[in-house]
Amino acid sequence: MADNKVLLEGILLKPAMVTPGADSPNKAGPTKIADYTLKMLRRRVPPAVPGIMFLSGGQSELEATMNLNAMNQTPNPWHVSFSYARALQNTVLKTWQGKPENTKAAQDALLKRASANSAAQLGKYDPASEGKEASEGMYQKGYVY
Repeated sequence: MADNKVLLEGILLKPAMVTPGADSPNKAGPTKIADYTLKMLRRRVPPAVPGIMFLSGGQSELEATMNLNAMNQTPNPWHVSFSYARALQNTVLKTWQGKPENTKAAQDALLKRASANSAAQLGKYDPASEGKEASEGMYQKGYVY
């Protein structure tokens, strides 16, 4: 990046977290995912970069939030936060279903997801209030944008 005169202080990175592949029989908890992800970032991303904004990468809403929270349990040289789409919208869209009468419930669901991830980017998320819908996976094999 230095060769291309990138101003490191002026960029944000949007990577995925280091997780086992979707077809892997090995599952990893938030602490392990945070450890591997932060180890990789510390080896490659200079502290001059102000922020790392993670994609959810097909994780469930709960997994993405818990993993982000785990990464913020220790100090980092960058602001570690989220840039999710599906991990914010999944429950919202299922709640709304395109029906005007579900608008308020969908707005409440969005506020709940945004609040959960806001707490996670501070390392203060508590999953105790999560419903079953937040743990539903969103990975779709062969999905093409």
